[in-house]
Amino acid sequence: MKVTIFKRKAYEKLLKWKQESNGKTAILIEGARRIGKSTLAEQFAQNEYQSYILIDFANVNPEVNNLIENHIHNLNYFFMRLQFIYGVTLVEHKSVIIFDEVQKQPLARQAIKYLVKDGRYHYIETGSLISIRQNVKDIVIPSEETRIQMFPMDYEEFRWALGDTATVTLLRQAYDSKEALGDATHRHLMRDFRLYMLVGGMPQSVNEYLTTNNMQKVDEVKRQILNLYADDMHKIDNTGKLRSVLWAIPSELYKNTNRFQMSVVVDNTSTEKRQELLDEMRESMIANIAYHSNDPHVGFRLTADFKRYKMYLSDTGLFVTLAFWDKDFTENIIYQKLLSDKLDANLGYVYENVVAQMLRCAGNELYYYTFPSATRNNYEVDFLLSRGNKLLPVEVKSSGYKSHKSLDAFCEKFSSRIGNRVLLYTKDYHKEGAVEYLPIYFAPFL
Repeated sequence: MKVTIFKRKAYEKLLKWKQESNGKTAILIEGARRIGKSTLAEQFAQNEYQSYILIDFANVNPEVNNLIENHIHNLNYFFMRLQFIYGVTLVEHKSVIIFDEVQKQPLARQAIKYLVKDGRYHYIETGSLISIRQNVKDIVIPSEETRIQMFPMDYEEFRWALGDTATVTLLRQAYDSKEALGDATHRHLMRDFRLYMLVGGMPQSVNEYLTTNNMQKVDEVKRQILNLYADDMHKIDNTGKLRSVLWAIPSELYKNTNRFQMSVVVDNTSTEKRQELLDEMRESMIANIAYHSNDPHVGFRLTADFKRYKMYLSDTGLFVTLAFWDKDFTENIIYQKLLSDKLDANLGYVYENVVAQMLRCAGNELYYYTFPSATRNNYEVDFLLSRGNKLLPVEVKSSGYKSHKSLDAFCEKFSSRIGNRVLLYTKDYHKEGAVEYLPIYFAPFL
Protein backbone atom coordinates (compact mmCIF):
# COMPACT_ATOMS: atom_id res chain seq x y z
CA MET A 1 0.00 0.00 0.00
CA LYS A 2 1.27 3.46 -0.87
CA VAL A 3 1.83 5.56 2.26
CA THR A 4 0.91 9.22 1.92
CA ILE A 5 3.16 11.86 3.49
CA PHE A 6 0.79 14.10 5.42
CA LYS A 7 1.26 17.75 6.25
CA ARG A 8 1.88 18.10 10.00
CA LYS A 9 2.00 21.22 12.15
CA ALA A 10 5.06 19.94 13.99
CA TYR A 11 7.04 20.62 10.81
CA GLU A 12 6.87 24.35 11.59
CA LYS A 13 8.26 23.67 15.07
CA LEU A 14 11.21 21.86 13.50
CA LEU A 15 11.81 24.79 11.18
CA LYS A 16 11.75 27.20 14.11
CA TRP A 17 14.26 25.03 15.99
CA LYS A 18 16.60 24.83 13.00
CA GLN A 19 16.56 28.57 12.46
CA GLU A 20 16.89 29.61 16.11
CA SER A 21 19.16 26.88 17.44
CA ASN A 22 21.55 26.71 14.50
CA GLY A 23 22.98 23.46 15.82
CA LYS A 24 23.38 24.53 19.46
CA THR A 25 20.80 21.95 20.57
CA ALA A 26 19.37 18.71 19.27
CA ILE A 27 15.60 18.40 19.01
CA LEU A 28 13.66 15.56 20.56
CA ILE A 29 10.22 14.72 19.13
CA GLU A 30 8.27 12.97 21.87
CA GLY A 31 5.08 11.07 21.23
CA ALA A 32 3.33 7.74 21.19
CA ARG A 33 4.23 5.17 18.57
CA ARG A 34 2.66 5.32 15.11
CA ILE A 35 1.76 9.01 15.22
CA GLY A 36 4.19 9.93 12.42
CA LYS A 37 7.33 11.09 14.27
CA SER A 38 9.78 9.14 12.09
CA THR A 39 8.06 10.14 8.86
CA LEU A 40 8.10 13.78 9.88
CA ALA A 41 11.78 13.70 10.87
CA GLU A 42 12.82 12.12 7.57
CA GLN A 43 10.62 14.44 5.51
CA PHE A 44 12.18 17.43 7.28
CA ALA A 45 15.68 16.08 6.72
CA GLN A 46 15.02 15.54 3.01
CA ASN A 47 13.61 19.03 2.53
CA GLU A 48 15.82 21.14 4.76
CA TYR A 49 19.29 19.57 4.60
CA GLN A 50 21.81 18.66 1.92
CA SER A 51 22.11 15.09 3.25
CA TYR A 52 21.04 13.02 6.24
CA ILE A 53 21.51 9.69 7.97
CA LEU A 54 18.57 8.00 9.69
CA ILE A 55 19.57 5.52 12.40
CA ASP A 56 16.54 3.41 13.33
CA PHE A 57 17.36 1.89 16.69
CA ALA A 58 14.36 -0.43 16.40
CA ASN A 59 16.15 -2.19 13.53
CA VAL A 60 19.76 -1.07 13.66
CA ASN A 61 22.96 -2.51 12.23
CA PRO A 62 24.84 -4.03 15.21
CA GLU A 63 27.95 -2.17 14.02
CA VAL A 64 26.19 1.13 14.73
CA ASN A 65 25.46 0.12 18.31
CA ASN A 66 29.10 -0.91 18.68
CA LEU A 67 30.20 2.51 17.42
CA ILE A 68 27.99 4.31 19.93
CA GLU A 69 28.97 2.10 22.83
CA ASN A 70 32.73 2.03 22.17
CA HIS A 71 33.78 4.84 19.84
CA ILE A 72 31.51 7.82 20.50
CA HIS A 73 34.37 9.79 22.10
CA ASN A 74 36.41 9.52 18.92
CA LEU A 75 34.07 11.54 16.73
CA ASN A 76 36.27 11.62 13.64
CA TYR A 77 36.25 7.82 13.56
CA PHE A 78 32.58 7.68 14.53
CA PHE A 79 31.43 9.94 11.68
CA MET A 80 33.71 8.25 9.14
CA ARG A 81 32.32 4.81 9.97
CA LEU A 82 28.70 6.07 9.94
CA GLN A 83 29.15 7.43 6.41
CA PHE A 84 30.56 4.12 5.21
CA ILE A 85 27.77 2.08 6.85
CA TYR A 86 24.95 4.20 5.40
CA GLY A 87 26.63 5.20 2.15
CA VAL A 88 25.93 8.88 2.80
CA THR A 89 28.30 11.83 2.65
CA LEU A 90 27.77 14.21 5.54
CA VAL A 91 28.40 17.91 4.91
CA GLU A 92 29.42 20.05 7.87
CA HIS A 93 26.63 22.40 9.03
CA LYS A 94 24.40 21.15 6.17
CA SER A 95 23.61 17.59 7.24
CA VAL A 96 21.46 16.08 9.98
CA ILE A 97 21.62 12.75 11.79
CA ILE A 98 18.30 11.28 12.97
CA PHE A 99 18.27 9.01 16.03
CA ASP A 100 14.94 7.23 15.49
CA GLU A 101 13.39 5.36 18.45
CA VAL A 102 16.33 6.64 20.51
CA GLN A 103 14.91 5.16 23.72
CA LYS A 104 16.13 1.77 22.49
CA GLN A 105 19.74 3.01 22.64
CA PRO A 106 20.03 5.28 25.70
CA LEU A 107 23.74 5.83 25.13
CA ALA A 108 22.93 7.57 21.84
CA ARG A 109 20.76 10.04 23.71
CA GLN A 110 23.45 10.58 26.32
CA ALA A 111 25.96 11.22 23.50
CA ILE A 112 23.95 14.22 22.29
CA LYS A 113 25.95 16.39 24.70
CA TYR A 114 29.20 15.59 22.90
CA LEU A 115 27.72 15.60 19.41
CA VAL A 116 26.12 19.03 19.81
CA LYS A 117 29.28 20.47 21.35
CA ASP A 118 31.27 19.14 18.37
CA GLY A 119 29.00 21.26 16.15
CA ARG A 120 29.55 19.60 12.79
CA TYR A 121 26.02 18.38 12.19
CA HIS A 122 22.45 18.79 13.44
CA TYR A 123 20.58 16.09 15.36
CA ILE A 124 16.94 15.05 15.52
CA GLU A 125 15.77 12.42 18.01
CA THR A 126 12.42 10.65 18.00
CA GLY A 127 11.16 8.50 20.81
CA SER A 128 8.20 6.64 22.19
CA LEU A 129 7.83 5.90 25.91
CA ILE A 130 11.01 7.93 26.05
CA SER A 131 10.73 9.44 29.50
CA ILE A 132 9.94 6.22 31.31
CA ARG A 133 12.50 5.53 34.00
CA GLN A 134 13.44 2.09 32.66
CA ASN A 135 14.92 3.70 29.55
CA VAL A 136 16.86 6.56 31.12
CA LYS A 137 17.76 5.47 34.63
CA ASP A 138 21.42 4.73 33.79
CA ILE A 139 22.25 7.72 31.58
CA VAL A 140 22.79 11.43 31.94
CA ILE A 141 19.92 13.27 30.23
CA PRO A 142 21.47 15.88 27.94
CA SER A 143 20.65 19.52 28.63
CA GLU A 144 21.44 20.33 24.99
CA GLU A 145 17.98 19.17 23.93
CA THR A 146 14.97 21.08 22.69
CA ARG A 147 11.82 19.00 23.20
CA ILE A 148 8.57 19.13 21.31
CA GLN A 149 5.53 16.94 21.79
CA MET A 150 3.72 15.45 18.84
CA PHE A 151 0.19 14.06 18.93
CA PRO A 152 -2.10 12.18 16.57
CA MET A 153 -3.37 14.35 13.72
CA ASP A 154 -5.66 17.09 14.96
CA TYR A 155 -8.87 17.94 13.13
CA GLU A 156 -7.24 20.50 10.86
CA GLU A 157 -4.47 18.07 9.90
CA PHE A 158 -7.14 15.46 9.21
CA ARG A 159 -8.98 17.85 6.89
CA TRP A 160 -5.69 18.65 5.14
CA ALA A 161 -5.16 14.92 4.58
CA LEU A 162 -8.57 14.77 2.90
CA GLY A 163 -7.55 17.60 0.60
CA ASP A 164 -9.57 20.24 2.43
CA THR A 165 -7.51 23.30 3.33
CA ALA A 166 -10.42 25.71 3.75
CA THR A 167 -12.87 24.32 6.31
CA VAL A 168 -10.96 24.81 9.56
CA THR A 169 -9.80 28.29 8.55
CA LEU A 170 -13.44 29.22 7.89
CA LEU A 171 -14.51 27.63 11.17
CA ARG A 172 -11.96 29.75 13.01
CA GLN A 173 -13.40 32.87 11.40
CA ALA A 174 -16.92 31.80 12.38
CA TYR A 175 -15.77 31.16 15.95
CA ASP A 176 -14.12 34.58 16.16
CA SER A 177 -17.21 36.33 14.83
CA LYS A 178 -19.57 34.25 17.01
CA GLU A 179 -21.91 33.45 14.14
CA ALA A 180 -24.36 30.60 13.65
CA LEU A 181 -23.68 28.78 10.40
CA GLY A 182 -27.21 27.62 9.63
CA ASP A 183 -28.74 24.16 9.95
CA ALA A 184 -27.72 22.79 6.56
CA THR A 185 -24.07 23.87 6.88
CA HIS A 186 -23.91 22.71 10.48
CA ARG A 187 -25.24 19.23 9.59
CA HIS A 188 -22.58 18.94 6.90
CA LEU A 189 -19.84 20.06 9.29
CA MET A 190 -20.97 17.62 11.97
CA ARG A 191 -20.96 14.76 9.48
CA ASP A 192 -17.36 15.62 8.57
CA PHE A 193 -16.38 15.88 12.22
CA ARG A 194 -17.95 12.53 13.13
CA LEU A 195 -15.86 10.97 10.39
CA TYR A 196 -12.77 12.28 12.18
CA MET A 197 -14.00 10.76 15.44
CA LEU A 198 -14.30 7.36 13.78
CA VAL A 199 -11.15 7.31 11.65
CA GLY A 200 -9.05 9.16 14.20
CA GLY A 201 -5.74 10.90 13.71
CA MET A 202 -3.28 8.02 13.47
CA PRO A 203 -1.60 8.46 10.06
CA GLN A 204 -1.86 4.75 9.28
CA SER A 205 -5.64 4.81 9.89
CA VAL A 206 -6.07 7.96 7.82
CA ASN A 207 -4.03 6.45 5.00
CA GLU A 208 -6.19 3.32 5.09
CA TYR A 209 -9.36 5.40 4.86
CA LEU A 210 -8.02 7.41 1.91
CA THR A 211 -6.85 4.26 0.13
CA THR A 212 -9.85 1.97 0.68
CA ASN A 213 -12.76 4.17 1.83
CA ASN A 214 -13.65 1.13 3.92
CA MET A 215 -14.33 1.59 7.63
CA GLN A 216 -13.86 -2.11 8.34
CA LYS A 217 -10.31 -1.90 6.98
CA VAL A 218 -9.73 1.23 9.07
CA ASP A 219 -10.96 -0.59 12.17
CA GLU A 220 -8.55 -3.45 11.46
CA VAL A 221 -5.64 -0.99 11.29
CA LYS A 222 -6.67 0.58 14.59
CA ARG A 223 -6.78 -2.86 16.21
CA GLN A 224 -3.25 -3.52 15.00
CA ILE A 225 -2.06 -0.28 16.59
CA LEU A 226 -3.80 -1.04 19.89
CA ASN A 227 -2.26 -4.52 19.93
CA LEU A 228 1.13 -2.91 19.32
CA TYR A 229 0.56 -0.60 22.28
CA ALA A 230 -0.47 -3.56 24.43
CA ASP A 231 2.68 -5.46 23.44
CA ASP A 232 4.83 -2.42 24.27
CA MET A 233 3.20 -2.17 27.67
CA HIS A 234 3.80 -5.83 28.39
CA LYS A 235 7.52 -5.29 27.70
CA ILE A 236 7.55 -2.44 30.21
CA ASP A 237 5.38 -4.20 32.81
CA ASN A 238 5.22 -7.97 32.44
CA THR A 239 2.60 -8.25 35.18
CA GLY A 240 -0.02 -7.15 32.64
CA LYS A 241 -1.29 -4.39 34.92
CA LEU A 242 -0.24 -1.55 32.61
CA ARG A 243 -2.05 -3.20 29.72
CA SER A 244 -5.13 -3.55 31.96
CA VAL A 245 -5.08 0.20 32.57
CA LEU A 246 -5.11 0.87 28.82
CA TRP A 247 -7.95 -1.58 28.28
CA ALA A 248 -9.99 0.03 31.08
CA ILE A 249 -10.04 3.60 29.76
CA PRO A 250 -13.42 3.36 27.93
CA SER A 251 -15.17 1.46 30.73
CA GLU A 252 -13.95 3.88 33.39
CA LEU A 253 -15.30 6.83 31.37
CA TYR A 254 -18.56 4.98 30.74
CA LYS A 255 -19.13 4.58 34.49
CA ASN A 256 -19.37 8.39 34.69
CA THR A 257 -17.55 8.42 38.01
CA ASN A 258 -15.54 11.47 38.97
CA ARG A 259 -12.19 9.70 38.71
CA PHE A 260 -10.34 6.80 37.12
CA GLN A 261 -10.48 4.05 39.75
CA MET A 262 -7.01 2.58 39.49
CA SER A 263 -7.48 0.48 42.62
CA VAL A 264 -10.45 -1.27 40.96
CA VAL A 265 -8.73 -1.76 37.60
CA VAL A 266 -5.61 -3.26 39.19
CA ASP A 267 -6.71 -4.53 42.58
CA ASN A 268 -4.28 -5.92 45.15
CA THR A 269 -1.71 -3.37 43.99
CA SER A 270 0.28 -1.06 46.22
CA THR A 271 -0.17 2.70 46.12
CA GLU A 272 3.38 3.02 44.84
CA LYS A 273 2.72 0.60 41.98
CA ARG A 274 -0.52 2.38 41.05
CA GLN A 275 1.36 5.68 40.87
CA GLU A 276 4.02 4.03 38.71
CA LEU A 277 1.35 2.77 36.31
CA LEU A 278 -0.17 6.25 36.06
CA ASP A 279 3.25 7.78 35.36
CA GLU A 280 3.89 5.24 32.64
CA MET A 281 0.54 5.89 30.98
CA ARG A 282 1.08 9.64 31.03
CA GLU A 283 4.66 9.49 29.80
CA SER A 284 3.83 7.05 27.01
CA MET A 285 1.49 9.74 25.59
CA ILE A 286 -0.97 6.99 24.69
CA ALA A 287 -3.33 8.52 27.22
CA ASN A 288 -4.33 12.08 28.09
CA ILE A 289 -4.69 12.62 31.83
CA ALA A 290 -7.05 15.23 33.31
CA TYR A 291 -6.34 16.05 36.96
CA HIS A 292 -8.83 17.27 39.50
CA SER A 293 -8.36 20.88 40.59
CA ASN A 294 -9.23 21.04 44.27
CA ASP A 295 -9.59 24.83 44.37
CA PRO A 296 -9.76 26.13 40.80
CA HIS A 297 -7.55 29.14 40.12
CA VAL A 298 -5.75 30.11 36.94
CA GLY A 299 -2.61 28.40 38.30
CA PHE A 300 -4.06 24.90 38.11
CA ARG A 301 -0.87 23.09 39.07
CA LEU A 302 -0.96 24.82 42.46
CA THR A 303 -4.23 23.10 43.38
CA ALA A 304 -4.09 19.94 41.24
CA ASP A 305 -4.83 16.64 42.95
CA PHE A 306 -2.42 14.27 41.21
CA LYS A 307 -4.06 11.27 42.86
CA ARG A 308 -7.48 12.11 41.46
CA TYR A 309 -7.74 12.05 37.69
CA LYS A 310 -9.62 10.95 34.61
CA MET A 311 -7.98 9.18 31.70
CA TYR A 312 -8.69 9.58 27.99
CA LEU A 313 -7.15 7.88 25.00
CA SER A 314 -4.93 10.21 22.98
CA ASP A 315 -6.73 9.30 19.75
CA THR A 316 -10.53 9.08 19.61
CA GLY A 317 -10.43 6.78 16.58
CA LEU A 318 -8.50 4.28 18.70
CA PHE A 319 -10.90 4.96 21.58
CA VAL A 320 -13.90 3.97 19.45
CA THR A 321 -12.26 0.70 18.48
CA LEU A 322 -11.13 -0.06 22.04
CA ALA A 323 -14.58 0.70 23.45
CA PHE A 324 -16.13 -1.97 21.19
CA TRP A 325 -13.18 -4.34 21.11
CA ASP A 326 -15.33 -7.42 21.74
CA LYS A 327 -17.61 -6.65 18.78
CA ASP A 328 -16.91 -7.82 15.27
CA PHE A 329 -16.98 -4.83 12.93
CA THR A 330 -20.21 -6.01 11.27
CA GLU A 331 -21.90 -5.93 14.69
CA ASN A 332 -20.33 -2.66 15.77
CA ILE A 333 -23.15 -0.16 16.18
CA ILE A 334 -21.01 2.84 17.00
CA TYR A 335 -19.84 3.33 13.40
CA GLN A 336 -23.41 3.31 12.14
CA LYS A 337 -24.69 5.52 14.95
CA LEU A 338 -21.98 8.14 14.70
CA LEU A 339 -22.14 8.36 10.92
CA SER A 340 -25.93 8.67 10.99
CA ASP A 341 -25.95 11.11 13.94
CA LYS A 342 -27.89 8.71 16.16
CA LEU A 343 -25.40 8.40 18.99
CA ASP A 344 -27.12 7.45 22.24
CA ALA A 345 -26.66 9.68 25.27
CA ASN A 346 -24.87 6.85 27.08
CA LEU A 347 -22.17 6.95 24.41
CA GLY A 348 -21.46 10.59 25.14
CA TYR A 349 -18.07 9.74 26.62
CA VAL A 350 -16.85 9.50 23.00
CA TYR A 351 -17.43 13.24 22.65
CA GLU A 352 -15.73 13.87 25.98
CA ASN A 353 -12.69 11.95 24.73
CA VAL A 354 -12.48 13.90 21.48
CA VAL A 355 -12.71 17.23 23.33
CA ALA A 356 -9.88 16.11 25.62
CA GLN A 357 -7.87 15.19 22.53
CA MET A 358 -8.50 18.51 20.78
CA LEU A 359 -7.70 20.59 23.85
CA ARG A 360 -4.50 18.64 24.44
CA CYS A 361 -3.40 18.94 20.80
CA ALA A 362 -3.95 22.70 21.06
CA GLY A 363 -1.45 22.87 23.92
CA ASN A 364 -3.73 22.82 26.96
CA GLU A 365 -3.15 20.77 30.07
CA LEU A 366 -6.35 19.07 31.23
CA TYR A 367 -8.12 19.78 34.52
CA TYR A 368 -11.67 19.26 35.79
CA TYR A 369 -13.68 19.93 38.93
CA THR A 370 -16.36 18.09 40.88
CA PHE A 371 -18.29 19.09 43.97
CA PRO A 372 -21.29 17.75 45.91
CA SER A 373 -24.88 18.48 44.96
CA ALA A 374 -27.89 18.33 47.24
CA THR A 375 -30.03 16.72 44.52
CA ARG A 376 -27.58 14.52 42.63
CA ASN A 377 -24.33 12.64 43.19
CA ASN A 378 -21.97 15.38 42.11
CA TYR A 379 -21.71 18.41 39.93
CA GLU A 380 -18.90 18.10 37.43
CA VAL A 381 -17.29 20.60 35.08
CA ASP A 382 -15.63 18.51 32.39
CA PHE A 383 -12.72 20.81 31.56
CA LEU A 384 -11.21 23.95 33.07
CA LEU A 385 -9.05 26.29 31.02
CA SER A 386 -7.04 29.29 32.18
CA ARG A 387 -7.54 32.42 30.10
CA GLY A 388 -5.75 35.53 31.34
CA ASN A 389 -6.64 35.93 34.99
CA LYS A 390 -9.99 34.18 34.61
CA LEU A 391 -11.27 30.62 34.39
CA LEU A 392 -13.04 29.24 31.33
CA PRO A 393 -15.22 26.29 32.43
CA VAL A 394 -16.30 23.89 29.70
CA GLU A 395 -19.12 21.36 29.83
CA VAL A 396 -19.54 18.72 27.10
CA LYS A 397 -22.87 17.37 25.87
CA SER A 398 -23.24 14.54 23.38
CA SER A 399 -26.52 15.94 22.05
CA GLY A 400 -28.29 19.22 21.51
CA TYR A 401 -29.57 19.17 25.07
CA LYS A 402 -28.96 22.55 26.68
CA SER A 403 -29.14 21.68 30.37
CA HIS A 404 -26.07 22.85 32.24
CA LYS A 405 -26.73 22.60 35.96
CA SER A 406 -23.12 21.75 36.77
CA LEU A 407 -21.84 24.70 34.80
CA ASP A 408 -24.31 27.07 36.49
CA ALA A 409 -23.50 25.78 39.97
CA PHE A 410 -19.76 26.07 39.33
CA CYS A 411 -20.07 29.64 38.06
CA GLU A 412 -22.17 30.61 41.07
CA LYS A 413 -19.65 29.03 43.45
CA PHE A 414 -16.65 30.77 41.86
CA SER A 415 -18.33 33.79 40.30
CA SER A 416 -15.39 36.17 40.85
CA ARG A 417 -13.01 33.82 39.01
CA ILE A 418 -15.12 33.20 35.91
CA GLY A 419 -14.69 34.87 32.53
CA ASN A 420 -16.62 33.20 29.74
CA ARG A 421 -18.47 29.92 30.14
CA VAL A 422 -18.94 27.35 27.39
CA LEU A 423 -21.14 24.38 26.65
CA LEU A 424 -19.85 22.23 23.78
CA TYR A 425 -22.61 20.29 22.08
CA THR A 426 -23.78 18.96 18.72
CA LYS A 427 -25.93 21.87 17.55
CA ASP A 428 -25.15 25.21 15.92
CA TYR A 429 -23.73 28.26 17.70
CA HIS A 430 -26.08 29.90 20.19
CA LYS A 431 -25.73 32.31 23.08
CA GLU A 432 -28.17 32.45 25.94
CA GLY A 433 -27.47 34.64 28.92
CA ALA A 434 -23.86 34.20 30.02
CA VAL A 435 -23.46 30.77 28.39
CA GLU A 436 -22.07 30.25 24.92
CA TYR A 437 -23.30 27.08 23.22
CA LEU A 438 -20.58 26.04 20.80
CA PRO A 439 -20.67 23.23 18.24
CA ILE A 440 -18.15 20.55 19.16
CA TYR A 441 -15.93 21.35 16.18
CA PHE A 442 -15.16 24.76 17.75
CA ALA A 443 -13.31 23.10 20.65
CA PRO A 444 -9.78 23.60 19.18
CA PHE A 445 -10.28 27.37 19.14
CA LEU A 446 -10.94 27.68 22.89
